[in-house]
Amino acid sequence: MSNFKEQRSRYGTYSTQWDYVQDRFGEEELLPFSISDTDFMIPDGTIAVLDKAVARGFFGYTRWNHLDYKQSISRWFQQEFACGMDPEWCVYSPSVIYSLSVCIQLLSQRKDKIVSFTPCYDAFFNCIGGNERRLIAFSLTNQEEQFTIDFTALEKVFVAEKPAIFLLCNPHNPTGRVFTENELTRLISLCNKYQVAIISDEIHMDVRRPGKQHLPILKFIDQIKTPVVLLSSASKTFNSPGLGGSYALFPEETLREKFLIILKGRDGLSSIPYPALLATMDCYNNQKQWVEELNKTIDENFAALHTMLKADPRLHFKIPEATYLAWINIKNLPYSMEELQTILVKQEKVAIMKGETYGVEGKSYLRFNIGAPKEKIIDGAERLLRAIQYLDERSSC
Repeated sequence: MSNFKEQRSRYGTYSTQWDYVQDRFGEEELLPFSISDTDFMIPDGTIAVLDKAVARGFFGYTRWNHLDYKQSISRWFQQEFACGMDPEWCVYSPSVIYSLSVCIQLLSQRKDKIVSFTPCYDAFFNCIGGNERRLIAFSLTNQEEQFTIDFTALEKVFVAEKPAIFLLCNPHNPTGRVFTENELTRLISLCNKYQVAIISDEIHMDVRRPGKQHLPILKFIDQIKTPVVLLSSASKTFNSPGLGGSYALFPEETLREKFLIILKGRDGLSSIPYPALLATMDCYNNQKQWVEELNKTIDENFAALHTMLKADPRLHFKIPEATYLAWINIKNLPYSMEELQTILVKQEKVAIMKGETYGVEGKSYLRFNIGAPKEKIIDGAERLLRAIQYLDERSSC
């Protein structure tokens, strides 16, 4: 198990969030709540597995295409989500965004349109645009910080835009929605009706609030009549993106083989990093209890943040259904995002992502990463509230 309570320094690990915070915020040594990784060590059991591998000293080319790897993934989906699948659907990929890029190439043509719910993970914008496709942003309906889908409006978009792909993020980043069975079946029905392929990014699937059940898109495979692929990784849950490695799940053999031709033939990615292989298998085979402790910690952090933010009634924050990302509405503050960010960064020395990074719908939001010991969360929230208080006092002078 890992200690979720104790703060440990990540400085000196070439951490994007800590060592290179200046790249995004223009200042060094800020307390960061930005990049979507956590400040938790990987499970102790996984560390022991990696320690043993390092002691042996062999790091040659490593095969991923075997049942030890693929069954660890399929068993996790069965155990956690009651989602049965053939292990042969599992394919290694260096990252979810790499998989997304290749799947976009396989399922659409240049200048085709891709619909996705917005606000959305900012890498989607770059990946879609970089592949010379056009994102059709469909705004989730915001009803007092509860984000829902207007299916009547969505169907009109399908009719008018004729998209090739629907890109789903479930659980949703940054709003934290866990889409329901009714929502997913209605979405699938629309994709079937208008022959729209589905790519589902489910990397946040394991981090959810009590009582919220994630439903993988492949749980509905018998209903889906268009190409579908599920993208995910153990890295978000277990904080191991630095090890490299993710996976894609392709029920359709022909599409899977096309992906492998690009992965291995065009891009020369036939070998998985050995530590990534070992970590994925150990995490999925042995670390269920660790995930339960992680979720308890995240629940406590959200509760603490919610309590603190209630001190300013102008802030609107609802604990999300999933992820470790707080989506905080600051629209009632009489200050611009630029004014607030200046005080946060220059005076309070804290880095909190501005929501416009994730689309125009986020222009009055902050995305606050709470994947850290509670002490850090309290510190960050206090700095946010102090920054607002300072602006209040300055404006009253």
